[in-house]
Amino acid sequence: MSSHNWTEVFVGGVVLAGALAFGVYASQSTGLSQGAAGYELGASFRSLEGVGVGTDVRLAGVKIGTVTGVTLNADTYRADTTFTIADGILVPDDSAIVISSEGLLGGNFVEVMPGGSPFYFEPGDEIEDTQGAVSLISLLVKFVAGDGRE
Repeated sequence: MSSHNWTEVFVGGVVLAGALAFGVYASQSTGLSQGAAGYELGASFRSLEGVGVGTDVRLAGVKIGTVTGVTLNADTYRADTTFTIADGILVPDDSAIVISSEGLLGGNFVEVMPGGSPFYFEPGDEIEDTQGAVSLISLLVKFVAGDGRE
């Protein structure tokens, strides 16, 4: 082999190593490498706008879990959602769960609003107190339509 071929092999190896390192970093930073450690809870929402499988579940701004499933309930026309909460995080059984926004241009996430109960949800329980996503567009339409003219 000539020195030109060795250079190509070396550069190719460096590029491949960089791609693998980026893949490992990306999977760790998104939580894909953590597996399904934790316990599953469920909730039913009127609207899940901007939320899908893989969306963060947060408590006090800290990620404590991930949305693992979203299905449409054909009987109630609500979005039945399952999510995994990390082991060691106990959620009081009077807590609410809300679809929140990171800001005007940010995405949505699922936020747990903890209650004050001394009892906690068990794996597989359903959180009854939910608040769906609020559409910014529909709020703007209502604001513009209700501009004070009678």
